[in-house]
Amino acid sequence: MSIQTVTDLSRLCVHTITTRPWDIDTAVQQYAQAGVKGITVWRDALTGRDIRATGQMIRGQGLEIVSLCRGGFFPHTTAIGRQKAIDDNLLAIEEAALLGAPLVVLVCGADPAQPLEESRRQIYEGIAAVLPQAKAAGVKLAIEPMHPVYADTRSAINTLAQANDMAAAFNSPWLGVAVDVYHVWWDPALQEQIIRCGSNGHLLAFHICDWRVPTRHLLYDRGIMGEGCIPIRQIREWVESTGFTGFHEVEIFSDEYWAQDQHAFLQRIRDAYLAHG
Repeated sequence: MSIQTVTDLSRLCVHTITTRPWDIDTAVQQYAQAGVKGITVWRDALTGRDIRATGQMIRGQGLEIVSLCRGGFFPHTTAIGRQKAIDDNLLAIEEAALLGAPLVVLVCGADPAQPLEESRRQIYEGIAAVLPQAKAAGVKLAIEPMHPVYADTRSAINTLAQANDMAAAFNSPWLGVAVDVYHVWWDPALQEQIIRCGSNGHLLAFHICDWRVPTRHLLYDRGIMGEGCIPIRQIREWVESTGFTGFHEVEIFSDEYWAQDQHAFLQRIRDAYLAHG
C-alpha cells in the first residue's frame, strides 16, 4: 500500500532557527502569511524580550506554539558545571511557561572528558532534578536522541531505544521523547522503537528535514525535505500509526539556506512539505 503525502499545511510547524536571519517578529508574520500553523521557538529568539508578551503576539497571529528549544546539556566533569546546567534548564522551563509553550526539547549533552556512561548517568540525574519543576509549571520535557556523530559534546543519548529507556525509567507523563528524522533515520530498530514510545504516550514531538548526499557539514548542511536520502514519508507513517496527531516540525540548520532570501526559502519549505512530507 502506498504511503499518503500530506494534503495541507494544518500540521506544518517551522522552528525559528530554520529561518535564522529573521527576528521572531518577522518570522511570526511570515509564517502566518505563508499558511504555517505552528512555531517552535528557539531560546535565542527571546533574548531581551518580554516573553509573555511574545507568546501573546505569536498566538495573535494565529500560530500555535509547539515547543521551546532547547534545554539539556546536563553532563559536566565538575559539580559546578552540572549545577549551572540544571539552573539553565529550570530557566528554560520558566521561559516555556511564560511563552505558553507546552514542551521543552532536551538536547541532553555529553562531555568528551568522561565516558559516555558517566554522561548518561548525569543526564538522568539532571532530568530528575528539573522534572518536578516541569510538572509544577505544566511543561513537558522531551528527550531528543541525536545521531552518533554528535556523541562527543551534544548528546550521549544516540538511539531512540536509549531515549525510550530513560523515559521509561522515569515513567512520568511529563517526560517523553522527540523523534527527529535527521538523527534516527539510519536506525534498523527505528520502527519498533517509534511504536514503543508511541504506544506508551512518550512520543511528544516529530521533527523533519533531510540528509544531503554528500553532507558537506555535519551540523550546518541539513536539507529541505526531498533533497536527500531520509525516507520521511515512511517514518511519518510509523509515527502516525501510533496515534500521534501533533505537528510536523521543520528544523533545518543550513549556512547555505541562511545566506539566501528567506521568503523564497520558506516557500520552498512549504512546497517540499506538501510534496515529500
